[in-house]
Amino acid sequence: MTGSLVDDLAALLGAERVAPFDARATRDALRGPAIEPRADAVAYPESPEQVAELLAWCYEREVPLTARGGGTGLTGGATPVAGGVVVALERLNRVRALDPGQWRVEVEAGVTTATVQRRAREVGLYFPPDPGAAEQSQIGGNIATNAGGPHALRYGTTGDFVTGLEVALPPGEMVSLGGAVRKDAAGFDAKRLLVGSEGALGIITAAHLRLVPAPEARLPLVAAFADVRSGCEAVQAILGSGVQASAIEYLDGRTLGLAGGALPVLDAGGAGFLVIAEADGTADEAERQLAEIAAAVEPLAQRVARPRGREVDELWRWRDGVSNVVATARGGKVSEDIAVPVERLADAIEATLRIGAEHGLDACSWGHAGDGNVHATFLVSGDPAPPEELERVEAAVGELLREAVALGGTVSGEHGLGWLKRDALAYQASQAELELQRRIKRAFDPKGLLNPGKWI
Repeated sequence: MTGSLVDDLAALLGAERVAPFDARATRDALRGPAIEPRADAVAYPESPEQVAELLAWCYEREVPLTARGGGTGLTGGATPVAGGVVVALERLNRVRALDPGQWRVEVEAGVTTATVQRRAREVGLYFPPDPGAAEQSQIGGNIATNAGGPHALRYGTTGDFVTGLEVALPPGEMVSLGGAVRKDAAGFDAKRLLVGSEGALGIITAAHLRLVPAPEARLPLVAAFADVRSGCEAVQAILGSGVQASAIEYLDGRTLGLAGGALPVLDAGGAGFLVIAEADGTADEAERQLAEIAAAVEPLAQRVARPRGREVDELWRWRDGVSNVVATARGGKVSEDIAVPVERLADAIEATLRIGAEHGLDACSWGHAGDGNVHATFLVSGDPAPPEELERVEAAVGELLREAVALGGTVSGEHGLGWLKRDALAYQASQAELELQRRIKRAFDPKGLLNPGKWI
C-alpha cells in the first residue's frame, strides 16, 4: 500500500513533493513515553492550493492526514499514529506582506518564529510570543497549539496575535477567517476555534499577525530565595504591586542544583528558589518598573542581581537552555505543563516533589510563575526510559494532573494535549463539555480524518 499511495500522491502533487514515510522525520520533541509513528507517506505541499487539493483527495478516499510544523511540540501532537499522510508545511515559508505602519504581518504556516521576530525587529516592531526553539518552530504549529512562552504574562499567547487565518477545511475547501482588521464582531469567531485545535479541525496555511512597537529597554531582575514559599510570596508581591512585568519566571531548588552553576549573573548556590522578573518599555518606564519589582522582592530575597547589557541576553539564553540541561542529568526526563491559579503556585511546586518522591522519582520544576504555569519534571534514566521506570512516571503524571485540577488549575497550560494527554481532558471537563468538543470536531471533520488518535 505504501508504494501505491506514494505513487498516487506523486501523480497529484509531483514526485518532488512526496516521500515515503520516515519515522525519524516525523517525531516531535516529546521525551519519555515512546510513540510508534504510523504513516504511509509524507507530502510537502508548496502552496495553500496544494494543501487543499491534498485534503480533498484524502477526504474522498478516507485517508488520514496529520499536519506537521517544525516538530518542536512536547505532547506527540504532530506525530502520526493512524497511518495515512503526514502533511509537512515547511515549504509554505513566504512572508506575504509586512506593513510596519499598520503593525502587522501576513505569513505562511511554515515561516519560523525566528523569522517573524527578526522581520519585526528590523522595522522597529516586536512579535512577543517566544515558545522556544525559535529557529525551528513554525507559525502554523504555534497557532495550532496556541504556544506561549515567558513573555505571555504581559503580551499574551500566540492566539492573541492572530487576526486572521487561511485554512484548508474538509472536504478540501480554502477558507479565510478574519483578516488584517483589528476588530471583528461578525458572527462566531471561528478562527479562535482553530487556534489551539492541534490540527484536528483544519490545516492552517497562513495567518495575519499583529505586531507591537518594540520596547526600548528590557531590564530583568534575578532574585534567589531560601525556599519555595518565600519565592512564591515574592511573585505574589510583584503582581500585587501593580507593576505589569513582561515576564516572571521561576526555578525550584532541585532545578537550580542541576542548572544553576551556569547562571551568568548571580551565585545561586544553596538557594531553594529563583525568580527572574523583567520590566520593559521606554528606558525610563523600564527603570521605574524595575525599581518597583525590586522593592517587592528584596525584603524576601537572599540575593538580588540586575543584569545589564550583554548580561540580559546571556540570562535568557541560560533560561532557554534549562530544559536540555535537566534532561541530561540522568539521561532523560518527562515533563508536564500544568497551570494553577498563581496563589496556588507553591502548592503545585511542592506537590511535584511530593508525588515524585512517593513514586521513587527524582523531581523538579521550573516555569512561568506569573501565569502559574509549572513545568513539573520527573528525571528518568534514559530516552526512552526503561519500562518499569516509565510505569512509575505514568502513575506520577496521572496523580499530578489530578492534583492540578484539584488546585483549580488545568492539565495543560501551553503544550496542548496531543497524544501524551489524549485522555486527560476528562480530569477537568464535564461530560457536557466533552460532548460539546466532540460535536465541534464532527462539524469541522465529519469523517474524523484530521490528526486521528489524539485527544479529541
